[in-house]
Amino acid sequence: MFDHCLYFNTAALARRLDREWARAYSPFGLTTPQGFMLRAVLARPGLLQSELADDLEIARPTVTRALDALQEKGLVRREGRSGDGRQTAIVPTASALEMAEDLKQASAGVSRRLQGILGDDGFADAVTRVRSVRSALR
Repeated sequence: MFDHCLYFNTAALARRLDREWARAYSPFGLTTPQGFMLRAVLARPGLLQSELADDLEIARPTVTRALDALQEKGLVRREGRSGDGRQTAIVPTASALEMAEDLKQASAGVSRRLQGILGDDGFADAVTRVRSVRSALR
């Protein structure tokens, strides 16, 4: 019925991919969005909350709620930037740093599984096309 509908097909794909990533991140006690957010913080310690929102292409209030949860889990802390109380840097805790490699490996496992299903070229092409559509719709 919706074979030619971009919204329907991408939303259905997103739900299936979320299940894959949820399985990968559940051993860490993380939801899919929390897992990706923590990976971003681990990759760029000290990044501003506003930069994190921009990098993940999500609203700032959404970032705030996810960071609250990560902070409650003891995985990140917020540090005020000197001179501007509105600027908050996000820093991974020692606990987050300890799990960084395992988290990275869990993520790589999902990518390998998807590459096994789609083939290396099919996987790369799918990512490139979806990213292209996302960029075009900004």
